[in-house]
Amino acid sequence: MSRTSRSVATALVVLILVAALGFVYASPYIALNRVKRAADARDAQTVNEYVDFPALRASLKDQVAALLTRRIDIQKSGNPLAIIGAMIGAALVGPLVDSYATPDGVAAILNGIPPRGDPGERPPPQANNGTSANPAASSSNAPSSGVATAQQPPREPPQTTAGYRDLNTFVVTYQHGAGDARYSAIFRRYGLVSWKLAAVDLNG
Repeated sequence: MSRTSRSVATALVVLILVAALGFVYASPYIALNRVKRAADARDAQTVNEYVDFPALRASLKDQVAALLTRRIDIQKSGNPLAIIGAMIGAALVGPLVDSYATPDGVAAILNGIPPRGDPGERPPPQANNGTSANPAASSSNAPSSGVATAQQPPREPPQTTAGYRDLNTFVVTYQHGAGDARYSAIFRRYGLVSWKLAAVDLNG
């Protein structure tokens, strides 16, 4: 093999390696794009490929329970009726989790509409407003919760950031405004280039 041929072969191998590494690095962004599009379209079969529902359900249960516990602690010295309302909400954690561990719920989470722990809350049935699934773009003008906040005016789309937390964890963080609470959708690696939504962090 001539020197020129060896140089071409080496350059080709380097290009293939760089392309492969680029695809591996971009794989969670691709997964985010695909699962968001599928959830917005209520394509349950595709959503199932990109969501670890048992892990997401467990995470939602823990996060919502912790949210309600904090709410009860804050309201202990306040209005007794508010405390009763929070306790009723705690009893409804199961149904709330069940409603969010669905394509509708995934669409809401990925469109900046997380569960807030309100009694009777359900994800809005039409979370998508037709915007891009780009992780740097926002995706919803819908109300920020279900039944309990149905009369609230639409909020501005959230600011969204996405990136690796570590080699096997990819986090998408949403925040509607500088003074608003943040929350995160957490993707975990399942194989070399496969990623699934597996958890939420309602504390950002």
